[in-house]
Amino acid sequence: MTTTTTYIAFLRAVNVGGRTVKMERLRALFGELGLGDVRSYIQSGNVFFTTDEPDRAALAGRIEQHLAEALGYPVPVMLRTVEEVEALLAAEPFAGIEVTPDIRLVVNFLSEPLPADFPVPYTSPKGDYEVIGADDGTAYVVVHLRDGRWNTPGNLFGRSYRGSATARFLHTTVKILAAARRS
Repeated sequence: MTTTTTYIAFLRAVNVGGRTVKMERLRALFGELGLGDVRSYIQSGNVFFTTDEPDRAALAGRIEQHLAEALGYPVPVMLRTVEEVEALLAAEPFAGIEVTPDIRLVVNFLSEPLPADFPVPYTSPKGDYEVIGADDGTAYVVVHLRDGRWNTPGNLFGRSYRGSATARFLHTTVKILAAARRS
């Protein structure tokens, strides 16, 4: 008996840094892989689809390879089930943090866990961000804007982190989940 799973693909490097991909094209690329019910949400690389593929790592690798071949550059893919995103939001990882005009709450989807020696909680030397929690697939970051700007480095987790990460604001993650639930 096969089970169909609905995934949310959180893509890194889509529609940033001059790399523009129309969502119609992105959906078509996922469809070419035989994935079902392919939909997207906003222009930042969030794709929903169904599959009965049981090996998540192999599936992510296949998607990454297809996107790299079609687009000409690597696109790291972090796959989460709808239920996993529901659970991370239900855990309220940012509970008790006051949101102000200079605070951004950011969910970082990880391709692999943070290194064992990465201290959590962690505050950056300049105080511009804090990693307040993490699990195997996600890191929860509070960004402190300076002069209205987000000045955090490209790799929040240090040189020893060899995986990929892609960030979504908490409020956007809530909207992505709501969109993924719609059929």
